[in-house]
Amino acid sequence: MTTIENRRFALMAAAGVILFLLYQAWQKDFAPKAAPPPVAAEETGDVPAAPADVPVASATPAPHAEAAPAAAPAAAAQRITVGTDKFNVVISTLGGDLRRVELLGYPFTKKTPDHNVALLDDQDGRWFVIQSGLTSAAGPIVTHKDLYRAAQANYTLADGADTLEVPLEFTDGQGRRIVKTWRFSRGSYVIELSQRLVNGGAAPVAINPYVQMSNVPFAAGEAPQFSATFSGVGFYQQKNGAGSYKFHKVAFDDLGEDAIKQARQTGGWLAMLQHYFFAAVIPPQDEAGTWNAMPGKDRGYLGQYIGAAREVAPGAEQEFSTRIYIGPKLQRELAEVAPGLELTIDYGILTPLAEPLFWLLDWFYKLTKNWGAAIILLTFLVKLVMYKLSEAQYRGMAKMKKYAPRIQELKERYGDDRERMHKAMMELYKKEKFNPLAGCWPLLIQFPVFIALYWVLLESVELRQADFALWLNDLSSPDPFYVMPALFAVSMWFQQKLSGNVAMDPMQQRVMGLMPWMMGVFFAFFPVGLVLYWLVSNLIGIAQQWYIVRKLEREGLSHR
Repeated sequence: MTTIENRRFALMAAAGVILFLLYQAWQKDFAPKAAPPPVAAEETGDVPAAPADVPVASATPAPHAEAAPAAAPAAAAQRITVGTDKFNVVISTLGGDLRRVELLGYPFTKKTPDHNVALLDDQDGRWFVIQSGLTSAAGPIVTHKDLYRAAQANYTLADGADTLEVPLEFTDGQGRRIVKTWRFSRGSYVIELSQRLVNGGAAPVAINPYVQMSNVPFAAGEAPQFSATFSGVGFYQQKNGAGSYKFHKVAFDDLGEDAIKQARQTGGWLAMLQHYFFAAVIPPQDEAGTWNAMPGKDRGYLGQYIGAAREVAPGAEQEFSTRIYIGPKLQRELAEVAPGLELTIDYGILTPLAEPLFWLLDWFYKLTKNWGAAIILLTFLVKLVMYKLSEAQYRGMAKMKKYAPRIQELKERYGDDRERMHKAMMELYKKEKFNPLAGCWPLLIQFPVFIALYWVLLESVELRQADFALWLNDLSSPDPFYVMPALFAVSMWFQQKLSGNVAMDPMQQRVMGLMPWMMGVFFAFFPVGLVLYWLVSNLIGIAQQWYIVRKLEREGLSHR
């Protein structure tokens, strides 16, 4: 390897590491930070009070209208437990709120397999609940401050049953009966909410349904290390023209300046997002509604949907339905739940590269049933695709070595006339048919793959806590014993030795000698799945280098 090539490689590798560190530092300092959690209910002795964000429908719906008349105290509310194959749920009779939704099969940490992620919660200093009700231009009809009646305190999805319904009832002072029903389906993270009003009063009433998410952000799962992930609101917003939408997201910290206010449209959805998991309100896609997302009046943040009004005559009834997704960002399922819902999985600017990488990983996983094996197969595929570039790299370096005396002669002949020297060297490269930049291409191409795979490992819930082998039982977290980063450093050191450093000056040799160990320390903080990719890439690269060098030697070329 020539002095020029070694210097270029060292500078590019160092620049890549520095840029990545700067990016991570920027993420840490400027990325959205979750608001501090409220004081735990146990610490105050009080049941968390519902925020006073009762909507009043009008020509211009107001998300922060005057509160409804005082409801029964929270202490009188009953907590109903619901068990399905996907959830453990707590519903409060105060408002019929979803107060806790625990996702079965998603442990909070690998060390606590029986402690599942609770995406919705109202306990232990955590607050994320879903509230609903019926309102009108004249004022609220029934809200999340009213006390419902429940027929029983426990519900379980029966063996062989596909659905489970949890009905709640409320009757106001004007003889209007409201039946709120939560409907759970086997194998689904979608919960259907039905609000049916039977008008037993003497006058017609125009009803608007509303569903809102009230959230003081907290991490539902183990926080990722060495990275900041998005936490905020996602809105599938209608663009100009019917049926055309775009995904718009706002970090919680930016909702004060970039609030979603009185956004009227047909269809779409509103979600509150965090790492790996989210909750979304998804009304019927052919119905009009109004959307709001902003800081809450009392605390946290509020995301709200208010449906279009329907008139209910005396003696008649009307049902309002809304779907709610509460669960993981499963890439194979979200697009089937609602249009655009898969956009909640965000790989950043490298999404066009990250999505095919995940598709390949997922395909390899279906073959092997092991995400670590899938990463190894993906690495083989990437190295196979780049084989010709690697061959061109070593061929170019061998020719640089062969023609180094002539290049040195040109430097001495033209001295300080850099323009003439550059022209003469270009003529030499063209005549002898080699490109001095060929050695850069594999690194330039592989670095975006490296970053895209980093985001795939960081954002794909399918790889969360995924096992590989031996002690590597979570590919999305760093190696707890630092074995993989150490093996990576050794493989990188050996690859350098195989390339040869004879053309480098002493300073360059010291820099290149330290590089493997610096990168090993750097990778100690990375998801072990990413270190596995790079380690396997190095090992395949060593085998490819050995084969290519022997091939060049048979052609009368040598890169040494």
